[in-house]
Amino acid sequence: METKTSILDVEAIRKEFPILSREVNGHPLVYLDNGASSQKPKQVIDTISHYYEFENSNIHRGIHTLSQEATTAYEEARLTVQKFINAEHSHEVIFTEGTTESINLIASSFGKKHLSAGDEILISAMEHHSNIVPWQMICEEKGAILKVVPINDKGEFLMNEFENLLSEKTKLVAVNHVSNTLGTINPVTEIIELAHKKGALVLIDGAQAVPHTKVDVQALNADFYAFSAHKMFGPTGVGILYGKEDLLNDLPPYQGGGDMIKTVTFEKTTYNELPHKFEAGTPNIVGGIGIAAAINYINKIGIDKIEAYEQELLAYATEQIKQIEGIRIIGEADKKASVLSFVVEGTHPTDIGTIIDKLGIAIRTGHHCTEPLMDRFNIPGTARASFAFYNTFEEIDIFINALKRAVKMLL
Repeated sequence: METKTSILDVEAIRKEFPILSREVNGHPLVYLDNGASSQKPKQVIDTISHYYEFENSNIHRGIHTLSQEATTAYEEARLTVQKFINAEHSHEVIFTEGTTESINLIASSFGKKHLSAGDEILISAMEHHSNIVPWQMICEEKGAILKVVPINDKGEFLMNEFENLLSEKTKLVAVNHVSNTLGTINPVTEIIELAHKKGALVLIDGAQAVPHTKVDVQALNADFYAFSAHKMFGPTGVGILYGKEDLLNDLPPYQGGGDMIKTVTFEKTTYNELPHKFEAGTPNIVGGIGIAAAINYINKIGIDKIEAYEQELLAYATEQIKQIEGIRIIGEADKKASVLSFVVEGTHPTDIGTIIDKLGIAIRTGHHCTEPLMDRFNIPGTARASFAFYNTFEEIDIFINALKRAVKMLL
């Protein structure tokens, strides 16, 4: 299977992902659900296995060899993340369970200290539930107000509406870098700059951005930036919260327990320094080590090449799908990542997904944890194909042909 590009040696890359060689329902797997979770290269799988086989131990507390080896590997992983996103300090990198916990951490800790009745939080109409519900919860608790920045019919963030909503009451803005449903790449640099002028802090949900484009948190001037390992070819159950040092030092801990303390008496507890203040209990040690392995793999391929190739895949798939009568693309922003959401008039997305699954093709159907966005477009959900650098043009052809068959069956 040859590709139509020379940017990447995709065939060599595919051999490094064991799952891509399997069959589903008697057909070669065509995995186009990368927005939900990406597949894992052997480098990541082997790193995880090696840890459990040779280094497994708890970290930070032990003086024995295994504990020290595990601690070194875990803290080296933090340094790897720091360099990958260009954080100024390694202690600005907090290991969490994923993007969802990262956002909940800031909503809880920031909200407890800095939100009062009448204060405002701004989010956008294209947010994932994990960047909606935590803010609803803390606003309800504090009597604060959640406001929503609207989008246009192409699925683009409306900057003029954002400027109108910003005020001295705005304490924090929380928006995604890339929409998981629409693929829209938001103008986060401008969003951050405008928010800062009003004295508001900004949290960026980068779950869909980090696997596909270079992220430099210092260049963005982001106050907080959150992402997950499993969407960037790493293990599930681990993610990152980046925060500026002074802001993290200012916030109270999110959870209490071991490792986030300096001293404990029944009368008073003294909290640990960054990053440990926000990492209570035994962490997902192998997850942290696994995310570093994933980053090393991405660096080996080259994030710029990944982005360029995935843009080629998106352009080709978009061109092909537009030729199918009855299909409407949801999300046609001028700047998009490799996500293609669509509806087939007169059918339900689940029916499309079910039919093409029989042909070995994995796509996502439903509301994609963005129900308010579905309401905005007055649809129950979409079918979504999301591409990664191990996908091929030939796989897109297979997907398009299967989609044509499904549409013919359903209409």
